[in-house]
Amino acid sequence: MSGNRIIHTPEEISRIRRAAAITAGVRDEIARLTHPGMSTFDIDQLAGQLINATGGRSAFKNYHGFPGNICISVNDVVIHGIGSPDVIVTENDIISIDVGVTVDGAMGDTALTFGFKEFSGEVKRLIDGTQQSLMEGIAAARCGAFVRDISAAVEKCARRHKFGIVRDFVGHGCGIKLHEPPEVPNYTGWGKGPKLEPGMILCIEPMMNLGTDSVKVDRKDGWTVRTADGKLSAHFEHMILITDNEPEILTWPKMM
Repeated sequence: MSGNRIIHTPEEISRIRRAAAITAGVRDEIARLTHPGMSTFDIDQLAGQLINATGGRSAFKNYHGFPGNICISVNDVVIHGIGSPDVIVTENDIISIDVGVTVDGAMGDTALTFGFKEFSGEVKRLIDGTQQSLMEGIAAARCGAFVRDISAAVEKCARRHKFGIVRDFVGHGCGIKLHEPPEVPNYTGWGKGPKLEPGMILCIEPMMNLGTDSVKVDRKDGWTVRTADGKLSAHFEHMILITDNEPEILTWPKMM
């Protein structure tokens, strides 16, 4: 793990805070307006309209060639799902949306998993437990701690729920660029990473599976990441600002 980290200036933080809030608003509106019978392409087009209405633009579209406005991942898709007219969401599906907006030279990045009904059993455990692991990771993100402390908190919660912890993809710094150092894994065993200092902005994003932690990338589109065993996956992500006290959640949701 690299020890690199970025300390953002107060002026940058002001712009990043606004971009993150805008992104959170778009995320929540997409979830509110999505309904069974829509295709994931419809959802992506809705996202594009909502993003454009903010005066910002999608941080994901054309990023390393990604074709969508947002990532839309249904059921066993972990991350990087591309909107398609052939994928129609139903009331039994779980949907992960990962939204990035750039505005005024700053970035927002956030993710949410949701459905259309009250789930029970394993599905509820997956969604609630993944969200809980995010919040426990955030609670560990205090000045003077290390990135590893965040990873350990997320991992401990995930192990408690017996989730498969995705290891091929991790959280990251974010702010002026979409991906900044340091990486923020959801597991330990790689070192301790940099010490957390005020002005650092991190995306903590647990990706948890009901089965194996192994994933596979779609060979046709080169983007879509699925669980290797076809079981469900959930994904939550917040941007946080490290402060002298408790971390500030920049993408605090209206609906969680």
